Amino acid sequence: MTTAPGSRPLVLVVDDEEAVRTLLSRYLEVEGYDVCVAGDGDTALTLIEEREPDLVLLDRIMPPDDGLDVLARLRGTSDVPVILLSALGDEGERVVGLKLGADDYVVKPFSPAEIVARVSTVLRRGRTVDAAPAAPARLEFDGLALDPASREVTVDGKVVETTFKEFDLLLFLAASPRQVFSREQILDHVWDSSSEWQDPATVTEHVRRIRRRIDADPDNPRWILTVRGAGYRFEP
Repeated sequence: MTTAPGSRPLVLVVDDEEAVRTLLSRYLEVEGYDVCVAGDGDTALTLIEEREPDLVLLDRIMPPDDGLDVLARLRGTSDVPVILLSALGDEGERVVGLKLGADDYVVKPFSPAEIVARVSTVLRRGRTVDAAPAAPARLEFDGLALDPASREVTVDGKVVETTFKEFDLLLFLAASPRQVFSREQILDHVWDSSSEWQDPATVTEHVRRIRRRIDADPDNPRWILTVRGAGYRFEP
């Protein structure tokens, strides 16, 4: 969702503790955000579909839900920015969350002011300019086609569903066949971000998903090839 000029960004707070939902909601509203809340994963996914929030604050552990399961389900259909909130602060947990598509990871206990600052930072990174550049021409290869105007991908004439960022990443690589891009370069061009803010594993995970969608054998990719130690390239 792209917030219309002059409107307040909508943040969805997902946490099984009512006190946490209330505290974060109050701080966010004071800072100029609209807020909706959910106490479980199913309610959160429903609200994301119905309300299209600009960002989601997602608790890592919510009995009976697991925040990572919710994130994985969400990333199958949406690229809405997600900040994970977790009492589990070890590096392995953080890496898993980022690989699944989280945009940031905050360890509990946290200060509400820190959360508001991180929300502002993530939204600023993902904000698009009002006057978007003209879409490039349709790209066609051997059985694979990308139409930037309709944001449609087809494989052998059949439409393949992609998320917003999956399409952007595939288009970015396909527009420069055989050119190798590092994950840092891809973060910069596709996410308007950097490894300082976002784990490069985000790129790896999105490439993996794209391969599953467009390749008959994702383990032996046809289109997006890994250049060991360098990054990825699109093979026309």
